[in-house]
Amino acid sequence: MSMKLIRTRTVVIVALCVGLSIGIGSAFIESKFQKWTIGDFSTDALPKSRPLPEASVPHTKHNFGSVGAGEKGQHAFTIKNIGSSPLVLTQGTTSCTCTVSDFGTSPDESGDSEATNEKVIAPGDETTVSIQWTGKGLGGLFRQEATVLTNDPRRPEIAFTIEGAVVPTWTANPPDITFPKLSSKSTAHAETKVFTFGDEKPTIETLRILDEDKRAFFNIQSDLLADEQLKDEPEATGGFTLSVDVLPGLPIGPLSEVLEVSVNIPEKITIEIPVEGSVTGDISFTGQRWNSTKYQLSLGKVSSSEGFKTRMFLTARGPDREKVNPVVSEVVPESLVVDVQAAEPIGKGAVILIPIDIALPTGSPMANHIGTEQAPKGRIVLQTGLPDSSVVTLPVSVVIGP
Repeated sequence: MSMKLIRTRTVVIVALCVGLSIGIGSAFIESKFQKWTIGDFSTDALPKSRPLPEASVPHTKHNFGSVGAGEKGQHAFTIKNIGSSPLVLTQGTTSCTCTVSDFGTSPDESGDSEATNEKVIAPGDETTVSIQWTGKGLGGLFRQEATVLTNDPRRPEIAFTIEGAVVPTWTANPPDITFPKLSSKSTAHAETKVFTFGDEKPTIETLRILDEDKRAFFNIQSDLLADEQLKDEPEATGGFTLSVDVLPGLPIGPLSEVLEVSVNIPEKITIEIPVEGSVTGDISFTGQRWNSTKYQLSLGKVSSSEGFKTRMFLTARGPDREKVNPVVSEVVPESLVVDVQAAEPIGKGAVILIPIDIALPTGSPMANHIGTEQAPKGRIVLQTGLPDSSVVTLPVSVVIGP
């Protein structure tokens, strides 16, 4: 309940008890001596015996106007300390696509500089806080917010707002390049059309797969679209076809790469196209805990006090099947015990079956490899002995609890 509400009730009660004339006099005294409030905060609560910081902000909102998808915007807001003691600023919360910078560095215990989320403004000085933003999506209005906390008792939080509209700079049809079934021994071809919306027709600077270790397995070409082909995308001013050939030798398992294209339209933009698929070969895996759709060993949540055991199978086909001799070269988490058993021919020997026992002993340390950005999957890396698939990595999804 605010001070003003309490005092108003006091005036009403007095007026009812002692009569109308005294009530009028009380109301006059109340209006003459009552202290005004700032928001929900009464100035009576501010200490008058010590100096205080005071944050002054000329503006807290900025409109970027139209921003191309993928482009970065930045605006510097000014904060001035018009108080009589140092003003301390601390980074607060931000929207998902918004970041706050200009908080500088401070020396750590060793004397080296490290990033800090705090800055101090002396009385009479001012500073800038930059709000950075990246346009995401293919278009539409946006409004993002970032906050800065202060030690100013009158203004403990400053909320900065940036807004505008994202306009598309490009679109792809289809949006990704997909290879549903890839053989580690053969080539495959796929393509997509990219339409651009710049003031000029696109000129391509670079084409590359982001993963340097995988670039040798891809041939990438581009061809500008003819004017009549642009009719497939209204308002497009240019475009090109991306053709991707996958070469033999990719490791068996899921394919998840990114094709990066640097383009001028005339401003420089970066286009990223997902390249997805699944690579198969003479080796495959089965088992109760093996998820062939996700291509991973799904162990789920395991109790360290109880431990866990399961068995999966490696099957080998083809002319080199008898050369398959799996050797474990890496395991994550390290507490995972992987034992490769002896090979067993099936039928007339056209298929070789190799059991692999997986165990987590009791007392294993707790770990989280569920498969998120913060908790990436574990893995079992096998040296197979095959010339074209010498290394196979099996993703492992597991959480080890108490």
